Amino acid sequence: MFIVEETIAGTDAVQIPTQRGESLLDAAVRYAEERHWDVVPGTWLVTLDGVRGCSCGDAACPAPGAHPARADWAVRATGSATVARRMWRERPDASVLLPTGRSFDAVSVPETAGFLALARMERMGLTLGPVTVTPHRRTEFFVLPGAAAKVPKLLRGLGWAPSSIDLTVRGEGDFVAAPPTRVGCRGAVQWACRPSAANRWLPDVAELIPPLAYACGRDR
Repeated sequence: MFIVEETIAGTDAVQIPTQRGESLLDAAVRYAEERHWDVVPGTWLVTLDGVRGCSCGDAACPAPGAHPARADWAVRATGSATVARRMWRERPDASVLLPTGRSFDAVSVPETAGFLALARMERMGLTLGPVTVTPHRRTEFFVLPGAAAKVPKLLRGLGWAPSSIDLTVRGEGDFVAAPPTRVGCRGAVQWACRPSAANRWLPDVAELIPPLAYACGRDR
């Protein structure tokens, strides 16, 4: 069940659970220690002449403070809580990035479609993994690795051309920004369904694609 904090408008309203006020360091260590997820520090937010921007120096950065800081980010990612603690002590304001295609893939859909799908999944009694809501108004569902290869066939089996709906998969070689990472002035990444003992075992993407595809079709 979802913990009530903020109601999303609509017939089937879903609530965002209360967010912890924890530091980026504490979050990164917890993800490595409790979930055994690889973590890697990304860019961070800087303020120059009163203007907030990204440490990468690109004034037009599409994800300020929330993308890899180095080309070798995937190699630097670690599942060690000790190493993660050392990394964020060196750069406490670095974003928390989770490589996908390792412990999980992430299915990304528009925010409105994501909350519609969450309401349907709850009614259907589906077991969800963690789910994030991003400041770019995307909802990202964590599923077992290998989803990227399965989704096109699953969508076609439901009568959808993969290019006809706004549903993408972040898999090997990609990443997601994790709470409490902030994305420029847009706000912070949040949990819609936070990691817990109840969702330690992730669902296969095949279980979630029908309600997700339906919701994306409604959202077009």
